[in-house]
Amino acid sequence: MNTAIQKPVIGIVSPCYNEQEVLPETAAQLNTLLTGLIEQNTVSAESFIVFVDDGSRDKTWDITETLVQQYPLIKGLKLAGNVGHQNALLAGLLTFNNEADALISIDADLQDDINAIPEMIDKFVKGADVVYGVRRERTTDTAFKRNTALMFYNFAKKMKVNLVHNHADFRLCSKRVIAALSGYTEVNLFLRGIIPSIGYSRETVYYDRLERFAGDSKYPLKKMMSFAWNGITSFSNYPLKLVSIIGFVIFVACLGMSAYALLSLFAGHTVPGWVSTVLPMYFLGGIQLFCFGIIGEYIGKIYAEVKQRPRYIIDRKAE
Repeated sequence: MNTAIQKPVIGIVSPCYNEQEVLPETAAQLNTLLTGLIEQNTVSAESFIVFVDDGSRDKTWDITETLVQQYPLIKGLKLAGNVGHQNALLAGLLTFNNEADALISIDADLQDDINAIPEMIDKFVKGADVVYGVRRERTTDTAFKRNTALMFYNFAKKMKVNLVHNHADFRLCSKRVIAALSGYTEVNLFLRGIIPSIGYSRETVYYDRLERFAGDSKYPLKKMMSFAWNGITSFSNYPLKLVSIIGFVIFVACLGMSAYALLSLFAGHTVPGWVSTVLPMYFLGGIQLFCFGIIGEYIGKIYAEVKQRPRYIIDRKAE
């Protein structure tokens, strides 16, 4: 169990990509929250907030540098290019892990309720190494997004992926959890699956997700589906087993069709036709392409891993 710390140094890490509309408000709210916790002697005065600029194309970094001058608690980390949310978050966690007892990750869009942070810190002080922020319900989502999210979690569970239901990347991790996380060197990063697999003591904090304060979502449907598929294929080889299962089922079905054809031949009821020839060809061809696609996905991931390219490159820091 994590050794209890009465007055911990807490870092809040927020990855940002083209968040110029919302960043000033996010900084103000997080600064007010953290300042209040310091004044209450809940956390150390050395606690801080970090905005990680993931290669933004707008004025996100310019605003971050201004915020660093405006608020003593705020720091900035600029990446050399856009590497994606997961890698940007990892960059912030690994870069500042030695400066804090625990780091809290939260998106910059203010949809995750920052008022859940004090409860996270309280559970950490009492001994939890990981505290997950979990949504109570998904009433703010559209019916389509709510149902597709439910389908994803159910599918991931069947694929043997270890996920926390209704949890995104709003969480607190202790120093030793992030130290263990640094040992995971895969390029196909899916923190929602990695961190639960690390182990250590864990707790949960429930909150209601809010509407986005400003700006546009950085996760449209196509990107969400890609992220979900990457998470499943990065943490489970069950889809490959599914290929074998599909192949076996089709093999059995083909045996049955062959037996039926032979019986029809001996009974003298064979009638040559286009449907009986073409439909099986289309069916088997489609299944083969589907299976090749899954296998190709895994081969592509192996290709990306063996190159061992850096997951991110830091351009500069502001503090």
